[in-house]
Amino acid sequence: MTLNVTNPGMRTFVVVWFGQLVSTIGSGLTSFALGVWVYQETGSTTLFAMNMLAYAIPNLVVSPFAGALVDRWDRRKVMIMSDTGAGLVTLAVAGLLLTGNLEVWHIFLATAVSATFTTFQWPAYSATTTLLVPKEQLGRAGGMVQIGEAVSQLIAPAAAGALFVTTGLQGVVLIDFVTYLVAVTTLALVRFPEPVSTEEGERGKGSLLSEAVYGWRYIVSRSGLFGLLLIFAAFNFLNSLTNPLIAPLVLDMSSPDILGYLASIVGIGMLVGTLVMSAWGGPKRRIHGVLFFLFLAGLFTVGFGISSSLTVMAISGFFLMLVLPVINGSSQAIWQSKVAPDVQGRVFAVRRMIAWSIMPIAYVLAGPLNDKVFKPLLVEGGTLADTFVGQVLGTGPSRGTGLLFVVIGLLSALVALSGYLNPHVRNVEDELPDAMPEESIEQSDEAMQTEESQTAVVLGD
Repeated sequence: MTLNVTNPGMRTFVVVWFGQLVSTIGSGLTSFALGVWVYQETGSTTLFAMNMLAYAIPNLVVSPFAGALVDRWDRRKVMIMSDTGAGLVTLAVAGLLLTGNLEVWHIFLATAVSATFTTFQWPAYSATTTLLVPKEQLGRAGGMVQIGEAVSQLIAPAAAGALFVTTGLQGVVLIDFVTYLVAVTTLALVRFPEPVSTEEGERGKGSLLSEAVYGWRYIVSRSGLFGLLLIFAAFNFLNSLTNPLIAPLVLDMSSPDILGYLASIVGIGMLVGTLVMSAWGGPKRRIHGVLFFLFLAGLFTVGFGISSSLTVMAISGFFLMLVLPVINGSSQAIWQSKVAPDVQGRVFAVRRMIAWSIMPIAYVLAGPLNDKVFKPLLVEGGTLADTFVGQVLGTGPSRGTGLLFVVIGLLSALVALSGYLNPHVRNVEDELPDAMPEESIEQSDEAMQTEESQTAVVLGD
């Protein structure tokens, strides 16, 4: 099955998706190049991590209010504002660099401001997709959205590294600014339908603070969605424990060039996964796309740590990244079909805030947990070196880290199983009615047909 691009809303989605795809790749180039610049200027891994924190804080603090405003405002204009704001921040960085005035604190400030604009972009984009894409195509649309992230992860480091050497940071940043222009242009050429007013939307109206809190109340009053969100928060926490340890694990066994090859193989896995999800759309029963493939992700994490064979690690990493787009796309389709369209901005913003809220804690814990607890267990003479665990995993500098990956993988698999044991999560698609009736979808399609005709005239001019 393929995407039905004869649907006017679907055609609009593809145009918007292309602009966001280009912009995401540009942002990946700049993110990599700025990290290199900060490290070259300071030599400090702490300051490098501070830049990551500067990105994370706005997502946690601003998200609920951004989501409430997304539901109040025209979502197309919100996306234009977000892309324009982030583009101007990028241009400001280029200006400071070209005049020789760029300082590290400017990078932190630019990252925080750009992240603030991004907190508006994601809920607006997700909520708009619900209005543009037919319900049965939501899984494929979710896969398409993730293509940008996969392509960025695959090509951005190599491309940014080459551009950084040949054109300097200013060349990379200016290219990123051009990609924002592409995104804004595509948004200017299309029109979005207005969300159909629902009882939930009317009930959630009030002050900005009350509307921001409403996203939380909406989620916790629906046990299936709340349980699904907690599963994702737990998985994100566990996954964030492994992220900082992948490079040390491989470097304890091999060389930096091998780490680069392994990262490329893993990146290809994510790209393949997004292409599969875009073409397939995930299982008809979407909760299986979340829980079953989350279980598989846990097993592949075990595979990444259980062996000192780089081949086994490459295969495990490839399939781990391949199943993630199925998990994310299936989850997104559930949320988009079950949450009232006119409150999706604030609900999705709170949803992301909760799902990401404990990830910074994992980043802080990962190093000490690995270095002080797990690594000593499987060095020569370590507590577990002569036990069954030592016989299976082996001993050496990398094997304690491998054990931590095995533990995290098993815990991830248990998180998936806990979802199946929770009847509200397991039956979330049955317990909650679809938020947008078929007749409302048809009305939106008719409205989009009118808008498409108007847009066609503009394009023709």
